[in-house]
Formats: sequence, structure tokens, C-alpha cells
Amino acid sequence: MKRRSLLLGAAGAAILGLGGSVFARQQLWNPCHAALPPAIAGHDIVRAAWDGIDAAQVWDCHAHLAGIGDGGSGIRINPRMLSPLHPTEYLQRLFYLNAGCAHQAPGRVDQSYLERLHNLADGMQPGFKLLLFAFEQTHDRGGRPHPELTAFHVPNHHARDVARAHPAYFEWACSIHPLREDCVEALEEAAQDGARAVKWLPPTMGIDPAAPACDRFYRALARLDLPLISHAGEEKAVHGAGEAGWGNPLRLRRALDHGVRVVVAHCASLGDDQDEDRGQHGPRVPSFSLFARLMGEARYEGRLFGDISAITLRNRQLSTLRQLIERDDWHPRLLFGTDYPLPGILPLVSLRRLAVEHMLSEAAVPVLETLREHNPLLFDLVLKRQLRAGHQRLAASIFETRRFFDRKPA
Repeated sequence: MKRRSLLLGAAGAAILGLGGSVFARQQLWNPCHAALPPAIAGHDIVRAAWDGIDAAQVWDCHAHLAGIGDGGSGIRINPRMLSPLHPTEYLQRLFYLNAGCAHQAPGRVDQSYLERLHNLADGMQPGFKLLLFAFEQTHDRGGRPHPELTAFHVPNHHARDVARAHPAYFEWACSIHPLREDCVEALEEAAQDGARAVKWLPPTMGIDPAAPACDRFYRALARLDLPLISHAGEEKAVHGAGEAGWGNPLRLRRALDHGVRVVVAHCASLGDDQDEDRGQHGPRVPSFSLFARLMGEARYEGRLFGDISAITLRNRQLSTLRQLIERDDWHPRLLFGTDYPLPGILPLVSLRRLAVEHMLSEAAVPVLETLREHNPLLFDLVLKRQLRAGHQRLAASIFETRRFFDRKPA
């Protein structure tokens, strides 16, 4: 059993872009504990996380729905993720569903994932909500879907129905490919059904954000005042059929120039991209530096934002995390998100590393270690409220995201 755990750990490390030794030192699987121990629930560090913020304004703007489609949800996953013959995709599924505490019992996977989400949200302060993402299929340049190239698909109707069934806990974001023939009609329908945003992962879904063919979709987004939450930078979690360069933050300029409010997921904090501002053969530079360049362009104030999901993961540079904390001029344009279920994958965040670098107090480490085994949503919030760079912390306003999703249609 020990040898099997180490092998799984090494495989998981490769999948998630981490060193295999991480798993030799830390628990691999999420134990999925339920209610917080009273000593943790009432701990000063946990209670202080809510000081100075209005919980009713705190929406986690980056949370994923997941499952295998066994509950009538319409979720579909690529058959490769169900086969040990494809170990990378197979283990990805195991890690993500374990992080979401989804039972493997036949017919219970989709429902148990939702039950866990509901329980975690119930463990937050009253008024807290999650923005749950639909996830579009991969499409080709002609706007035709390719389920065989799609890692997983969460249809809009599933995200909508979950939010409708539990409006005290959930909102939803649609996901629509801009080259679909019916993309504008689908967007208008989603907006009417209460969608708060649009979610894209361009390289995975086969979307080039800089393509002129996206213009009609951008015009509709601007008219409806629905923000676009788009991944930028390197993608580790989901593979697809598009070009890696389509995740370049600079390629989102086309949406911004159409007046779309764009949220760059994770602030493009991982990987590097070609500096297209320096020509077709521009050098490769950190994706985060391109995000920073866009943030520095005055014409994009009020349009360009970043979410802080995944910024504490072990595969991010600490210098990037420090800059996000120190740049208080950016704080009004940053939005709290967790990238759930990733906070439930225990080895992804090294609390000790953050403490050694004086970005987290030593006293907070054991509290957070226990907290993430019970409620990874609360863990992510408390961690980010505890982070510091010198005397600087992330502003309380970053966590009050609700107003950002109030629409003002043209």
C-alpha cells in the first residue's frame, strides 16, 4: 500500500507540475472531514478573516462544477479520464473528484459533489456565495463541437439549475464558444436565465480571443454587460485541442477594445507567452508581466480585472504573489476566487514555504492545515486574508466581489 501511494504521488506530482517529494512529506488524499473542530471554528485567526468585510458581499468568483454525468446533469467527461490506460487523465479525475469529496458509488458522483459544495458553503458566514462555472466543449474554427477532443463538458443548464435550486448559496456563469452559429442567442438566453458572467479557457476550448470572428460575441457581451472570465497563461489542469498561445493575456485586448469587462483568471500567474507587442517573433516573457502591462494601460481601467484564484499554489513564483499583495493600486481591480476544488488537493499549497518566506505567520500554519481538511473554501479565504508582504496585505475590498457582477446593460 505504501509503495502504491508513492507511485500515485509521483504520478500526481507529474500531473500537477510539482516535485514528487512533495507527496512523500504530505498527505496525498483529502480526508473530507465534515464539521470544523470547535477550537478551529472559534480560533482568532479564523474569526479575524471576516473582520472588516461584509460576508453578504463575498462571492467566490471562480468555482468549478464537476462530476461524471451519472446524475442527469448532462456533464460529460472524456472516456480517457475513466481508463487506467491513460494514467494522466485517469489520475486527474481521481484527484479532482477526491478534492471535491465526490463518492465513487454508482449514481452518486454528481450528487455527492454538489452536497459537499453545499455543506462547505453552509460553513461560511451567512450571505457568502459561489459563482459556479459551466464549461463549454472544444470547438473547431468553423464553430463545430468536438466532444472527442473535450476533456469535460458542464452544460449551461446544469450550472443554471444548481444555482436556481440553491439561490442562498450559488450563482452561475455560462460558458459559450464565440464561434458557435448561435453564440449571441445562447448568450442572451443565459443572461435572461440569470448568468452572471461567461467563463472561457481558450486553449482547451479552441478559442482564439484575438480572432475577428469573436467580434459579434464581444459586441453582445458589451451590450449585455456580462463580464468575461478568461484563463490566461499556462494551463496545467485541463488539456484541450487549441493552441497554447491562445492563452496569451495580450490576446484579450480585442475583447477589451470592444468594451467588454474582462477578468483574467489567476492574474495569468503561471507560465510564459510570446510578447506579441514586439512583433511576430517577440521573445517569450512571463505571462504575468503581460498581464501587468495591460493593467498599466489607462484605457483599460474599469475594464480589465484579475481574479486571485490559484495564486498561492506551489507552482507559482513567490515574487508574483508578493507583487499582487504589494500593488495596492491594483487591489480595486482584483477579485476573490478559490478555483475550487483545487484548494481541496492538499499538497498544492505549501504553508511552510509561505511561513519560511515570512508571508504567513508560523502560528497560522497548524490552524490552516486543519482547516483545509474540513473546509477548503474557508481555508482559501483565511489564507489569503493572512498573507502579507512586509506590512502590506490584500485589501478587504478584494473579497467583496458581489457588486462587480451587478449588470448595467447598454
